[in-house]
Amino acid sequence: CYTTDTKSREENKKTIESLHSLSVDIKKIRRLKEWVLHQDVVYVNEIAGILRDMGADETTVASILERCPEAILHTPAEINSQRALWQLVCQNEKQLIKLVEQFPESFFSTKYHENQEANILFFQELGLKNNIITRFLTSAPNIFYNPVEKNKNLIETLQRHYLNLGGSDANVKIWMLKLLSQNPFILLNSSTVIQENLEFLQNYFTDHEVLQLLSKLKGFIFQLTPTTMQKSMLFSQNVFKCSNQELKQLVLKCPALLGYSVAVLEERLEGLLKEGISVAQIRETPMVLELTTQIVQYRIKKLSTLGYDVKSGTLESLSGTKKDFEAKYGKIQSKKERPVFNPVAPIKIED
Repeated sequence: CYTTDTKSREENKKTIESLHSLSVDIKKIRRLKEWVLHQDVVYVNEIAGILRDMGADETTVASILERCPEAILHTPAEINSQRALWQLVCQNEKQLIKLVEQFPESFFSTKYHENQEANILFFQELGLKNNIITRFLTSAPNIFYNPVEKNKNLIETLQRHYLNLGGSDANVKIWMLKLLSQNPFILLNSSTVIQENLEFLQNYFTDHEVLQLLSKLKGFIFQLTPTTMQKSMLFSQNVFKCSNQELKQLVLKCPALLGYSVAVLEERLEGLLKEGISVAQIRETPMVLELTTQIVQYRIKKLSTLGYDVKSGTLESLSGTKKDFEAKYGKIQSKKERPVFNPVAPIKIED
């Protein structure tokens, strides 16, 4: 166990010299993770050697060690095992070293090595593509720390729910893979959380509608709780003054009403009202609540340069992804530039 009580101990001079010879910025390490410099057992040159062997140049080696100095506390054997592990999903060493450079912390977390390996093989068997597994390794490394049985059980639970809700056998696997690639963090949940959230939704929606919501919310639904969903729905019902049936339709149209906390919804609503947009307009196009206030302000400004006033029309042109918005903006722009054809104007005839 590394001790983080650095007061009583002095920096390890040999560590400092070795890092210095690799052009590592020691000041940076002192600021971020000074305790590493106080450890007795380190493997500075060995780890630098492995990184070089993987294709890293001097600058890359220095940058990796500056950002993740605890790399030097691992034995060469641990790092070589980790390297072999990541090679299972990387196309080549070049891709591997690029990932290590971008995500050194994920690469140098060597604990749960057996679990990591078992999970990589399990995800490959499941049919996840290697590039998605590498994305998991770098952005959600802790899902690999779970025993593989836990991940297996959770995936089986999800598939069972999907089929119980009326999803088809033919689609269950595709649905599962899509859900995972959109949000691997669902694997950090417990089966109970999933069960509770689905039961809550089934109180309000038909099975078919719950399936729709699951697909639209991309698995983020499992990071919510019945309490937060209840509060958000109640908030929307009060703001939009609608019946239970109308509220249901609003949520199906815009699942974000379920997924955002009351604080977020409140702030976004306020932002829209400040721009002179009415509650009735928002109720008509609730999807605008998926956008942050900054994005809304930017889009309103951009549309107003074309003389388009969102206060008077629908909010359709505001909502959607960046790509959707650019397309709508382009349409309005070209409409504005097109000369209006006047059928009554006399046609000039050359004599």
